[in-house]
Amino acid sequence: MEKRRVVVTGLGTVNPVGNTVEESWKGIREGKVGIGEITAFDSSAFSVHLAGEVKDFHPETVFDKRELKHMARFTQFAMIAAEEAMLDSGISGTLPPEEMGVIVSSGIGGLQTIEAEHSRGAEKGYERVSPFFIPMAISNMAAAEIAIRHHLKGMCICPVTACAGGSNAIGDAFHRIRDGYETAMVCGGTEATISELGVGGFSSMKALSPASEVSRGSIPFDKERSGFVMGEGAGILVLEEREHALKRGAKIYGEVLGYGANCDAFHITSPAPNGEGGAACMQLALKDANLAPEKIDYINAHGTSTNLNDKGETTAIKTVFGERAYSIPVSSTKSMTGHLLGGAGAVEAIFSVLALKDGFVPATMNYQVKDEELDLDYVPNQGRKQELHYSLSNSLGFGGHNATLVFGKAE
Repeated sequence: MEKRRVVVTGLGTVNPVGNTVEESWKGIREGKVGIGEITAFDSSAFSVHLAGEVKDFHPETVFDKRELKHMARFTQFAMIAAEEAMLDSGISGTLPPEEMGVIVSSGIGGLQTIEAEHSRGAEKGYERVSPFFIPMAISNMAAAEIAIRHHLKGMCICPVTACAGGSNAIGDAFHRIRDGYETAMVCGGTEATISELGVGGFSSMKALSPASEVSRGSIPFDKERSGFVMGEGAGILVLEEREHALKRGAKIYGEVLGYGANCDAFHITSPAPNGEGGAACMQLALKDANLAPEKIDYINAHGTSTNLNDKGETTAIKTVFGERAYSIPVSSTKSMTGHLLGGAGAVEAIFSVLALKDGFVPATMNYQVKDEELDLDYVPNQGRKQELHYSLSNSLGFGGHNATLVFGKAE
């Protein structure tokens, strides 16, 4: 079967930098950092005080309050982002429902719901928890709610691959369309884990930055990096078979060209030595795109601001790109959004596509202290205008899950 071409025709996001694509991309271009003191709960007794929270979130302006009452926060984020992406694409009503599916990841699902219902059960008895508890908490519900609202009857699944999930969702959706199973897909990732249990869990394993100043919190590739800053939100894309998009006169943001996915098979949380799994994953994505490494003009790094990730990812980039690695801008937009876990890859895919469309490389903000071992062009503190044709986005998750996406500029 001939492989079909797949384009991006709709974008939607809610994240710490903005509640729409326009607001978010404007913020990213301006170097706006959406990280601040935790307000979701009292963190005074915690060693961690910073997070990338979504601000001024009012889903009741779009959805009925009764509906929202039975949706966990991660699902609400995904639903709002999907609404924006679907409207942006103009695809509604152009396809039979069986020809459009949904793949939306969440790493942890309704963690805040689990906490609240556990407290309720402990107080009143566990058979008195909400009958909506289970459907609200399970990770697949964001994908399911999107499918229900938009009446999409193609494949509907939720990859749960930690921090690689958002990119896995987009890559899997890309392959579904390319190989002829669906004509279009709604895909991406969502997460809402800024809670006592979520922050406490990541903090206990020393994964989060204990910094008290925002300027020293999420600082990818900086020598003083001390862990990631948790973010929240969702990124949703509408992918579509290119001929169908052209036929209906759709706006095309860019093209999905390649997807790599593999596993380190090394450790439950630490990446493989020298980033070898990430390197192999980038090579898989480039092979899938039938693209030579030297063609890549920009890399949106996983760049979590942890010691092991940033070192391993830098080594992996050098392994794949050789000397060319030193002339490719490599930035981490997590310096502005924090780490959205299962939502990260999707939000970063949106930024990687818009970078191509607008010829703009986002900065790595708050980069101050050079690490002699990390010597690539991390685009410190100031984004730049640059003609771009191909971008690559990495997502590397706990469990050794790796996912890489390659995008091309719209023709």
